[in-house]
Amino acid sequence: MTTETDSPSIFSRIIAREIPATILAETDRVIAFPDIAPKAPVHVLVVPKTEQYRNVVELAAGDPGLLAEMIEVADSLAAELTGGDFRLIFNTGQGAGQTVFHVHAHVLGGGLEEGSLGKG
Repeated sequence: MTTETDSPSIFSRIIAREIPATILAETDRVIAFPDIAPKAPVHVLVVPKTEQYRNVVELAAGDPGLLAEMIEVADSLAAELTGGDFRLIFNTGQGAGQTVFHVHAHVLGGGLEEGSLGKG
């Protein structure tokens, strides 16, 4: 699924290298880069390279293997960046704070404060 305007998401533009980002991890199907508005000392986005899924519920139903790969990448990054302690957040729907409707995971770690949540 694409956005309502059928224009590429900001994540698709990063994947296409149209928008610069510091790539922290990349596989054939997943890419990870720092969030531009971090909510924790470590705040990384793990994004599938397809825009087919708007949220984690659609992804879990449509391609559980891709979801597992996202979690593996998140775990690997957390091991490297936070010693393995992290939160993994998927916002689903505007009311839950999702602002980019291209499924993505927030990896947060490194001295989290009470109430810090990933937005996006």
